[in-house]
Amino acid sequence: MAATAADPSPPPGPDDDADAAAAELAAERLRHTLGPVAVVRSTALSGGLYNAARLLELADGRRLVLKTAPRAGTPALTHEQGLLGTEALFHGLAARAGAPVPTVLHHEPVGPGTPAEWLLLTHVDGTTWDAARDRIAPADRAALRHGLGECLARVATVTGAAYGYPRPSAGLSGPDWPSAFTAMLHAVLADAIRFEVALPAPPGLLADLPVRFGHRLAEVRRPALVHFDAWEGNIVLARTGNGGPWHLSGLIDGERAFFGDPLADLVGLDPLGSAEDDADLMAGYHSVAPDRTIDTGARVRLALYRVYLALVMRVEAVPRAYGGEFATWLDTWSADRITGQLAALDALEA
Repeated sequence: MAATAADPSPPPGPDDDADAAAAELAAERLRHTLGPVAVVRSTALSGGLYNAARLLELADGRRLVLKTAPRAGTPALTHEQGLLGTEALFHGLAARAGAPVPTVLHHEPVGPGTPAEWLLLTHVDGTTWDAARDRIAPADRAALRHGLGECLARVATVTGAAYGYPRPSAGLSGPDWPSAFTAMLHAVLADAIRFEVALPAPPGLLADLPVRFGHRLAEVRRPALVHFDAWEGNIVLARTGNGGPWHLSGLIDGERAFFGDPLADLVGLDPLGSAEDDADLMAGYHSVAPDRTIDTGARVRLALYRVYLALVMRVEAVPRAYGGEFATWLDTWSADRITGQLAALDALEA
């Protein structure tokens, strides 16, 4: 309904002012990168829990995404350094491996005049898998899971120069997977102490896991590229034609990527399930990587990565200031997940 003199629109509030300022900053960064372009619409995107994102629609029809990290000094976990640089690296490498990912147009790290790093990407058209879930027929789902398995196996064909997180400033890398994973796990346990997060198991028991199962971690002999956050909210789907079958349009948000065990992507894929037991997904995965079998050693490592991911999600709740039902669910889920995976490790060791 249009506003009239008798029915005025309310004055802009603080949120409106902040959004307008963010839109202007986005347009300025776009001009910095692409030159004189016209933004016809700038929309804040929801769904992210760390970086801010805006969809920028240009007069020439292009649709781009600008992601901005929190300002330097914002409370964060140890591994959360230069995440947008990691995302730029991931998308560039994954694209060369044949994975459908956004194209990186520009990455600006923190520096003089840049208090927060930012990243400009092409927009992947479609809808996220979690948003489309109820509209996907079982046959389409089977084909999509097969295609997703193929996609992640292609990503894992990329080999890094070292194991662990790629940003040197984090200090979470190593010459082999046991040393890198030990550093990663110990860092999040140190973060738990720093943010005063109660853990559902003794910290010493958790810290000892890489020693206890070091022989299983040592079975990984190539630092493969791992997305580690390929849940349905980071998978974009599109339909062929008008109401045709669904297909995988893009894998987005590669900011959590590292180099390590390629099977770790099965954990990031389904935080609430066991992707290695999904026949359709594993058929697609093995069509590209037939040698990656799920033996006892693999199941031990998957349990270790599930403990690690649950710890990350549990600890990040404090600096992110999660609240309400989500915070309650996360506290219960992460505790159950960690204790359940520790029990699974005991059983596998026996």
